[in-house]
Amino acid sequence: MANTKAVRIIGILAIIAGAVMIIAGGVTWGMVRSQLVAENITVPDDAVMFAGKTVDGPLDAYFQADIINKHALESSDGKTYAELDREDPARATVMNASFLRTSLFSSIIAFGVAAFAAGVGVLNLLFGYALLKLAPKSAAAEATA
Repeated sequence: MANTKAVRIIGILAIIAGAVMIIAGGVTWGMVRSQLVAENITVPDDAVMFAGKTVDGPLDAYFQADIINKHALESSDGKTYAELDREDPARATVMNASFLRTSLFSSIIAFGVAAFAAGVGVLNLLFGYALLKLAPKSAAAEATA
């Protein structure tokens, strides 16, 4: 009986933790999305995908970062920031492009962490539910099982 009580407590804690993780993942996703939308970034027409779309998720953020890189390399004759001479006038443009890409990639990572947290939360809910189903509430329920 004591063992089933411990299993039930662990199951309930797993369900609570799962719910908290799902909520935290959703809140994080929403916060990152709202911050991106507030920046009012529109994917240019020459992007591989999502042309003309407002950046509000991980995929369009990725393609926005990709097109920023393409434009920066075009302005610097294919050279990266580290490859440019310190006096090259394109250096500031390429540096700004690098900063913008880093910010967009940070949002992509945040979306991934939020999705991961929510996914682990779902698994916790399922494990907690399974533990509760496996551990009967009382000795009488155990005898009829």
